[in-house]
Amino acid sequence: MTNLTIGDLDGEMKTRLRVRAARNARTMEEEARAILREALGCGARKGDMAPEDLAAAIHSRFAPLGGLDDLELPAREKVRAPPVSD
Repeated sequence: MTNLTIGDLDGEMKTRLRVRAARNARTMEEEARAILREALGCGARKGDMAPEDLAAAIHSRFAPLGGLDDLELPAREKVRAPPVSD
């Protein structure tokens, strides 16, 4: 592994990185690495996948096996009535 120091970050950029890192439950350093991996197409590590990428991750996982296009889903049943409290 190599270290990289990035200087001359303006205050707004640092704040935005800090907020983004907090939203993703990461340190600022982890968030910067995730941003670089995404921007450079280096792949994601476990835990780096954004929630909106879940469908793409599922698709890519099953595509080599024939995909999910032919998957038959069971018919949906009526939603049952909620329990009544006494």
